Amino acid sequence: MSVNKVILVGNVGKDPEVRYLEKNVAVANFTLATTDRAYTTQSGMQVPERTEWHNIVAWRGMAEMAEKYIRKGSQLYIEGKIQTKTWEKDGIKRYTTEILADTIQLLGKKTETTNAIVSTVAEPVAEGIQSPAQGTDDLPF
Repeated sequence: MSVNKVILVGNVGKDPEVRYLEKNVAVANFTLATTDRAYTTQSGMQVPERTEWHNIVAWRGMAEMAEKYIRKGSQLYIEGKIQTKTWEKDGIKRYTTEILADTIQLLGKKTETTNAIVSTVAEPVAEGIQSPAQGTDDLPF
């Protein structure tokens, strides 16, 4: 048995970039920042604040919701799974790690824009339709 589950609460780093693929399938990409607070250890050592940036990918209805309601600075709760993609450019193998969102919930204060929406969107992947990364990993296991 294995588990690939990610839960993040953070702030959007840039407005989502939304593309429409074949059959009008929407995909949104944006960054989310999570920050560990600064602290002082028992020995008096100061550990500075640390921000981690996550690449978020949302498909279909969640991508359309992102296009309409998510903006830079929005606070979000995201559940999803980690996905690593590989490609080769100029003879060098490159990697990127993304969070494939299963659930996105808008947090923080409601604005006029968000008052009219349901704040959580969760969609199962439609049967027979795969995201481009599904089934094409280059990992040896």
